Amino acid sequence: MGLRTWIDHWPVYRQLTGTDPLGRGVAARSRHTDELTPRTATSDKVVQSICPYCAVGCGQRVYVEDGKVSQIEGDPDSPISRGRLCPKGAASKQLVTQPGRQLKVLYRRPYGTEWEPLHLDRAMDMIADRVIETRRRTWQDKVDGKVTRRTIGIASLGGATLDNEENYLMKKLYTALGAIQVENQARI
Repeated sequence: MGLRTWIDHWPVYRQLTGTDPLGRGVAARSRHTDELTPRTATSDKVVQSICPYCAVGCGQRVYVEDGKVSQIEGDPDSPISRGRLCPKGAASKQLVTQPGRQLKVLYRRPYGTEWEPLHLDRAMDMIADRVIETRRRTWQDKVDGKVTRRTIGIASLGGATLDNEENYLMKKLYTALGAIQVENQARI
């Protein structure tokens, strides 16, 4: 490529002599740029979602290709984040595609040193049994002669990614169990 041809392809020269003085359009483009394909171009569908990391609720567009997440980007239609994501939200694709992600319940027995896989139904039954036993063992019908009908053996600490409906249901569940320590991370 000759010097004149090279200068004509130089972005700064095109910016100074062309119709794009701010260098945000054709002056900034190169042949290499024109040959690039966006990572989202081959996706089969786009699903709108919300970032799971904090209570802000930034909108995300999840690109799916062959039934798998291929890319996650900010949703410009979101009135909350207007297409922007923080570093954690921008990296949220790793939540579903990271090869070390646990896909089964692991359980370590008391005083055990190894984790063992456990069927989800068995794990849920174990949790329910422990909640019932803890409630039965720590139930306080009265304290100093005053009716309390509570348990101090069960507490809840909700996460900031829970929405109002989820927090409402958690509060109802733990209140029904008699728990009085129901808190949310967003208030701490």
